[in-house]
Amino acid sequence: MTDPPRPLMAGNWKMNGLSGDGLALAAELVRRAASAKGEEAPACDLLVCPPASLLWRVAEALSQSPIAAGGQDCHADAEGAHTGDISAEMLKDAGASYAIVGHSERRAGHSETDALVRAKAEAALGAGLCAIICIGETEAQYGAGETLGVIEKQLAGSLPDGPGAAEVVVAYEPVWAIGTGLTPSLDEIAAVHAHIRGILGGASAEGGVMRILYGGSVNPANAAEILGLEEVNGALVGGASLNADDFWTIARSCP
Repeated sequence: MTDPPRPLMAGNWKMNGLSGDGLALAAELVRRAASAKGEEAPACDLLVCPPASLLWRVAEALSQSPIAAGGQDCHADAEGAHTGDISAEMLKDAGASYAIVGHSERRAGHSETDALVRAKAEAALGAGLCAIICIGETEAQYGAGETLGVIEKQLAGSLPDGPGAAEVVVAYEPVWAIGTGLTPSLDEIAAVHAHIRGILGGASAEGGVMRILYGGSVNPANAAEILGLEEVNGALVGGASLNADDFWTIARSCP
């Protein structure tokens, strides 16, 4: 049986950070990782995804630490006439080992379909990156009781065929909880993660141990309860990842 990977704590800085504050945040996380011993160290893998303008500098700052760097998006093509886009190969070249694809802010703001998200995930895998594939329902879909059906459809359309547990991470982020301070109940989070696990496990043995992250207003006050739920294998953290104290506290909440 395939052993499950360690939980993953991923910080998505989104469109925040210039060289001064971004590098200072990276340096502080490196300092904490270097000084944490034994039980003081987070029981999870650590990842930060800065904006593309900072990626290579942040990756360089993290290079001698256990903290990985990732990109927030990638194009489905390796190169070409795509002004303003960035390829998975470019992310890799800049020092990334992960790429987020299909975040709800991309799906909504850039009209990204499941098929496009799948193509981006395949591009990330092809470049040697681990793809973090985001899924989640809108407030209207949640209110209509459609969450599980939406999740199932997005997984079917967004997940590449046959990825290994170390190559793909699924991040469940209810759209209505991102940046709002709202979160589903613990029972709701557990039910969705169990449903995702059932789909992934039914597809392959690797899917039975693939990491499933929760995202959506994760903070130091609610992290321990959320991360303690069965089938929650880490978190994709937005705003709280811009504060070293908050992100470190959340990371140390991993059981």
